This record gives sequence, structure tokens and C-alpha cells, in this order.
Amino acid sequence: MKNFNLLIFLFSFSSIFSQPNCEAYKYYGETLKYEACKKAEQIENHYQFSKKFQEILDESIFIDSTFAYAYREKSVAYLKSGDFITWKRLIDKAVKFNIKENLGYRGWCRYQFFRDYKGAIKDIEKLDTLVDYDIGQSINGTYHLNIAKGLCYKAIGEKEKAIKIIENQIKLNEKEDFVGAYDYLHLGVLYLETERLEKAIEMFKKQSKTNELAENQYYLALTYRKLDNPPESISCLKKAKELYIEERKMFDPYSNPMDKIYLENIENEIKTAYNNGYK
Repeated sequence: MKNFNLLIFLFSFSSIFSQPNCEAYKYYGETLKYEACKKAEQIENHYQFSKKFQEILDESIFIDSTFAYAYREKSVAYLKSGDFITWKRLIDKAVKFNIKENLGYRGWCRYQFFRDYKGAIKDIEKLDTLVDYDIGQSINGTYHLNIAKGLCYKAIGEKEKAIKIIENQIKLNEKEDFVGAYDYLHLGVLYLETERLEKAIEMFKKQSKTNELAENQYYLALTYRKLDNPPESISCLKKAKELYIEERKMFDPYSNPMDKIYLENIENEIKTAYNNGYK
């Protein structure tokens, strides 16, 4: 089965947005956008944080103040450097001038960087009303935007709604044989948190087949503990520790993914099990 775990490492914020086809603007008679686009092409050989990179985009915007691509490209460096106020001002401009191309990206960033769950939901749901095609993936390729939306609903306490959204998207992903790197894990955790323990185990086993992770074995251990099965629980915890040490764990270069755990979590659970007399 294909999945997105490799894409996590392949996407780079230095080149996450494809350059628009300048000739298309020329074909449709949008002269200013064509000229702004040609100017923006000059950023290709410049470092994203360089003064020249930003100056080229400023010149592009000077040619056409509604050229969304230039605002979006400018915004990325500010996001990466932690100047979130400037990023927000620039990405809002990009959304204003090309809402369909930029709304999903803004929504994802609201989730990933700011934990603005309600804002992310608003952007993703708005995008869904504007297009008659699949709304697509998060910019780093980790999640379908509907999975991200489900995680946002979980974060604000609406777990049943989160489950329904994620279940539906996973069914669609399975038809395409293209399930996300962490999709089964997140759904399994939701089932665990809502006491649907057998369904949780089913999801964790699917996760094991597609992309085994320390987190997956950790939450599987917690599920077995709830089912009063200490031997299976301890076995999973030991495996979780091995996987963690081998670096087979959830990863995002910019933020901590939801449901991520740490070695301390695993070791504490193992100590608790041993203190309770289980070996």
C-alpha cells in the first residue's frame, strides 16, 4: 500500500509552491500578471531568506499588487523565521487575491504552527464550499486536509465529529490505495479515547502494516491495559521503546504532531507495569 510517510521528508518549505505558468496570463490577456509572474521567476536562484529574494517579489507586487503568488512566496520566509504577524498579513493578501489556491495552505498553517483549530476548520470548510474537486493535501504531504480538519475537531473536544470525518476520509483514501502516514494511528487513538477498544486495536494493527511507529505500539499497549491484558501491553511497550530508539516515530521538522509521544512516556508506563507486579 502506498502512503505518505516518504513525502514527509521530500517536501521542502524552500520550494513548496509551484511557479504559476506565466504564459497562461499572457494567453488570457492579463498583461500585468504576466509581467509580475516573469519578474517573480527570478527568485529561482536566490536563497529564500536573502534580501534579493524579497526584493524581486516586492518588484513583482509593484507591477501587479493583486499577484497572489508573490505574497505567498514572501510569506514563507517570515513563517519559518517566526515572524508570524508579517506572515499572516502576507498570506491574507494571497488568500484575498486567489482564495482557492491559498485557503487550504493558510488553514493548514493555522493548525500546524498556531494551534488555531477553529481558524483552520473555518478555512478548510470554506475551501470545500468553493471547489468541486478534491481539496487536497496539507502542504507537507502528511495529511489530507479533511484529516487535518478532523484533528482540529478533536482538539476542540468534538471527538465524535472528528471520528466521522477521519473515518470517511480514510475510506476514500483506501479506495485510492493512498492512506496517510499517520491516519490509522490518529483514528485508533480517537477510538481508544472513546472506549471503542476493539476498533482501536483494528486501527493500530492497520497502522503497523503500513507504517509502524513507536506511538502506534504505545497506544496499542494502553488499549491492551484497558482490556486487562498486561502481557500484551508490556510487550507493546517494549516494542515501542525499541522503535523509538530506532527513530521510528512521528516526525515533523516544524512542530510536534498530535498524538506524538516521547521516550519518557514509554518508560513511565513500563515502570508502572512493573510496579504493579507485571513482568
